[in-house]
Amino acid sequence: MMKIWVPLDSAAKALGADEVAYALAAAANARGIKVQIIRNGSRGMVWLEPLVEVEINGIRHGFGPAAPDDADDILSGSGAKALGPVEDLDWMRRQTRLTFARCGVIDPLSLDEYQANGGLVGLRRAIAMTGQQVVDEVKTSGLRGRGGAGFPTGIKWQTVHDATAPQKYVVCNADEGDSGTFADRMIIEGDPFSLIEGMAIAGLGVGATRGYVYLRSEYPDAIRVLQQAVRIARNGGLLGPDVLGSGRAFDIEVRVGAGAYVCGEETSLLNSLEGKRGVVRAKPPLPALEGFLGRPTVVNNVISLATVPVIFEKGAQHYADFGLGRSRGTVTLQIAGNVARGGLFETAFGMTLDQAVNDIGGGTASGRPVKAVQVGGPLGAYMPVAKFDTPLGYEELDSQGGLIGHAGLVVFDDTADMLGMARFAMEFCAVESCGKCTPCRIGAVRGVETIDRIAAGDGNAIGLLTDLCDTMRDGSLCALGGFTPYPVMSALTHFPDDFARRKEAAE
Repeated sequence: MMKIWVPLDSAAKALGADEVAYALAAAANARGIKVQIIRNGSRGMVWLEPLVEVEINGIRHGFGPAAPDDADDILSGSGAKALGPVEDLDWMRRQTRLTFARCGVIDPLSLDEYQANGGLVGLRRAIAMTGQQVVDEVKTSGLRGRGGAGFPTGIKWQTVHDATAPQKYVVCNADEGDSGTFADRMIIEGDPFSLIEGMAIAGLGVGATRGYVYLRSEYPDAIRVLQQAVRIARNGGLLGPDVLGSGRAFDIEVRVGAGAYVCGEETSLLNSLEGKRGVVRAKPPLPALEGFLGRPTVVNNVISLATVPVIFEKGAQHYADFGLGRSRGTVTLQIAGNVARGGLFETAFGMTLDQAVNDIGGGTASGRPVKAVQVGGPLGAYMPVAKFDTPLGYEELDSQGGLIGHAGLVVFDDTADMLGMARFAMEFCAVESCGKCTPCRIGAVRGVETIDRIAAGDGNAIGLLTDLCDTMRDGSLCALGGFTPYPVMSALTHFPDDFARRKEAAE
């Protein structure tokens, strides 16, 4: 029987993967060929989606971007869309796939395939350890938050471990709202058991018996896959009152958010999870001490938790051996925007922006010169070409006025209007603000007005914009207001001509 893999990933489906799967089934039936069509996750090469894979002599060969009309060629193993062995493609060969090692390889909802590819090795190892040993392993790995400011995961777990309470929780922040980011969605749709296993290990480490995944409503496919995976895991003894026969309990519930960007901030998320309005909480107290329902709570991003199993499977030192400086392990780059080859590329920390954008991404899709790349989502700084020698690392980007955030890279060519992009950042903040603090609630509205004054030719308003950004950065309760100055000030600093032209035009 011929094995064929067609992605169920949302990006692949948006590009016609379902239609390709139906066409392949119909063509195989018409030709009397017995086929097994497996819906896998994405390999991350979005410019080649739908990427169909066919097993030929035990090796998976790729065909893409596939269309329904290509079905006969794919079944024959030939045609213009034939790419050769998938693992030999340059995009795949150059990666260090740890977190995403199984994504696109296995059937996402097959627990047997998950285990056959290294799954549950880490959890079984963690079961044999004390809670403190589990926490120490994460500390040794150097794992840091993959969705925000890069706080050391092990330190957060240690705080929850040391807290005394009748109930503790593990909460997964899957409210992936940053523009140009899709790693959380991809891992949930392509390898959901890695997230479940990571949360279970976290529960064993800190003494939590309940876990929640807060997943955004805009991801219907991810919701469906994860809910099915939780049921399969529970039926398979991976979740429940007796995790893998250990006598220890841990279970997970999937909660769906209502679409507020601010609920990607951990305290707003916790309020929403409790059924309250999603507004920021003042800190202290930290969620690690008083989080969900006032109890000690680990709040981690999807990629942070999905990386935990490989740390326990291969050992903390193995993971820590990748990267540079204090940025250990791998980073899941999400390359998007005006770029020739967009997708997910997992590599050790340390690759430069130039390598990521021009080498891996292939430059702009328009063929025009690159002007800037925004790193870290809508609150990230715009990095000019002059800074493209900056390595991708937490401290390295911070030293250049940027932040790595969720590692989204949105590319812009030389036609981009950076004053317009600065205005968008302020407008985005104004629309998405929870309204809890004045610097964010009022500052963003004033920011839009001030940039409009600059656009009308009022050069004196540039100083006012700078002062306003200082106030928002220093006075906001959370990263929404506090980080909005990053894109605004980086646009103003690195692309002053885009602001000065307005003044000259007015004169």
